[in-house]
Amino acid sequence: MSGLTPLTTLRYGCTGDACGSGRALVDVRHAGYHRLPTPSEVQIAMVSEGTQPSEIDASGPEPRPGIPTQLQASYRLWLLAIAAGLFETALAVVEATSGNPGSATEVAVGVAVRLLAFTGLGYLAAQLRQGHNWARVALAVLYGGLGTLSLAIGPVTWLTQGGSLAEAVAAADLASVLFAASRVVHLGAVIAALVLMFQPAANTYIRATTRAPARRGTRQDRNAGAAR
Repeated sequence: MSGLTPLTTLRYGCTGDACGSGRALVDVRHAGYHRLPTPSEVQIAMVSEGTQPSEIDASGPEPRPGIPTQLQASYRLWLLAIAAGLFETALAVVEATSGNPGSATEVAVGVAVRLLAFTGLGYLAAQLRQGHNWARVALAVLYGGLGTLSLAIGPVTWLTQGGSLAEAVAAADLASVLFAASRVVHLGAVIAALVLMFQPAANTYIRATTRAPARRGTRQDRNAGAAR
């Protein structure tokens, strides 16, 4: 038989550098002759020996860093801001519909806009927790900047037009007190969340998370090139 030589023993496994590179030296008895093993015979032999073929690059993806405490706190504060906003929306709806039943359409539009804004905030906060820098930028611009301005512009405008804080406190009812308290919590949560999500630990986590997909892509390209 061409290409076959006598074989007296049967052995399989890997030797020397072959083990580390994923190449196995396998001798297969076949009618008393030695021949080159087929891929299936290599796999069977290595499984029988309790060995596993190694990949060209056996190193797996680097472990994902843990979410820092500051970023976790920022995420929870954004959720607190959403809860405060929903509470304020409910109070505004009750006040608007109780005194003026004809404004139902206007109230519905306002509620829809606010719910859409709160949904977007929740989504961005979740993406921030996963380490996405684009979400942090969007939170800072849309909700930290424009959102804070929308929360503060009403009271500031009222004060600049001659409103008296003492008179407002004296004339306040329960709904007004609850609304004002919720607005303070809302603003405080937004400002604190903004500060915490730009802390050094949060910056490090976001940089590491952003670079990880690029490193995995480079490793896969290198492995594909070596396989070819």
